[in-house]
Amino acid sequence: MGRHEWKSGAQRWRLTALLGVAVAALALILTVITTLPGGGTGTEGTTRDGDKVHGTPAVPPDEAKPAVGWGFTHTQYSADEGEDAATRRAGTMLAGLPSPLPQNQHIMGWGASNPEPVKGRYDFEAMDKRMDFIRATDGTPVVTLCCSPDWMKGGKPGSGNTDWSQQSLETAPEREHYKDFAKLAATVAKRYPDVRHFIVWNEFKGFWNSEKSRWDYEGYTELYNLVYKALKKVNKDIMVGGPYLVMDSVDPRQTEEASHEVKGAWGRMDQRVLDAFDYWNKNKAGADFVVVDGSSYTVDDDMLPDEFKATDKLTAVGKWVRARTGDLPLWWAEYYVEPGDSDDARDGWSEPHRVAVQASGLMAMARGGASSGFYWNPQNKGEDCAGCLWRSTQLSDGGTELPMLEMLSRFSDAFPPGTEYEKVSVAPDDVPNVRVLADKKTVLVVNTLDREIDAKVDGQRFTMKGYGVKWLQR
Repeated sequence: MGRHEWKSGAQRWRLTALLGVAVAALALILTVITTLPGGGTGTEGTTRDGDKVHGTPAVPPDEAKPAVGWGFTHTQYSADEGEDAATRRAGTMLAGLPSPLPQNQHIMGWGASNPEPVKGRYDFEAMDKRMDFIRATDGTPVVTLCCSPDWMKGGKPGSGNTDWSQQSLETAPEREHYKDFAKLAATVAKRYPDVRHFIVWNEFKGFWNSEKSRWDYEGYTELYNLVYKALKKVNKDIMVGGPYLVMDSVDPRQTEEASHEVKGAWGRMDQRVLDAFDYWNKNKAGADFVVVDGSSYTVDDDMLPDEFKATDKLTAVGKWVRARTGDLPLWWAEYYVEPGDSDDARDGWSEPHRVAVQASGLMAMARGGASSGFYWNPQNKGEDCAGCLWRSTQLSDGGTELPMLEMLSRFSDAFPPGTEYEKVSVAPDDVPNVRVLADKKTVLVVNTLDREIDAKVDGQRFTMKGYGVKWLQR
């Protein structure tokens, strides 16, 4: 017995020792993994199954169309968070619009967290919440594939290490990580199978070549093509577009780096932007729609000849793009008609003035051939929010419609993709003072003056308040 017990004891010792070695080895492996670059550093709150379908996706149409219409982009403080009653109110309001608005959300920033803090480890909690809101309000979901996790652009990996500074957020992924970003894009597409429209990157952020003083259009196009192919591999019916360039313009008297072709009283296009667009257009792997971005004013914030006529730039840009891309639907991912201050705030105009110029901007984009556009919703947490679509849901009585949403919603409903625009008669003395857009059913009229006028448009005579917006039925 004793000898047997001794052997038993020895076996137990050996087993315990082996287990101890195994545990120590496992601990060592975990320590190495969590300290290696791109390893498991700071994986709190992340999972490996980022491509697992989230929630209950809305059923997309059998054949998604490349044009989605006129909608808005969610920013940091949107209607998916805040006071419960206010968020419900906002959701009910958006779901009850005559025509649901397309809604755009970025994958990182502007309300979304770092989607892949560590390579192969995902955090879509904030993105999931936004997608749930878009689904609940019947909006057509659009995803902008920007920006990129820190480890793709030379930063430190880890869920607690994200650098949210503007400089970091606007840094493009390093070339050796282009394929990693394309893989992330495919992961997003698998997680949200009801999203059929993806925009690749945002405003060429991080793609400026300082040495050559021009855009790194080769780098962007390489990234775009990898993402395009990755998304089409997930689902051939996914719609992909770019290049989301900022269509900058300069003073009409400037000649250096200025276009001699695309110009007007509003200014001249920056030729370097046009060159970047042409390179992408000639070398892209494919596109289902084309995306641009820009303002009616120059890089010096000049609205020429005035804030209303300056919107003619949006028409000129649209016609130039359409001439190069043929039948591809044209989207404006962002559009601005009111210069921002030093903090990029736009609150210098009255709301009627703002709505009137915004309506003129939408009309100008439509005249230029655009069929889709996204208003950048400047939502904040406060009582006052110039140009916001709804009162902040951080307020107990928030979530109610504001004038900008009323105008955007009505424009979207009246002039959907495929609209055929018609000319209308305007009394000669009213031509300098009003802007009009019409199809066979509806006429939109904008008073560009800060005073009441009596106008005659499409055979109808009526009074308009200063900066008034009027809808006529034909």
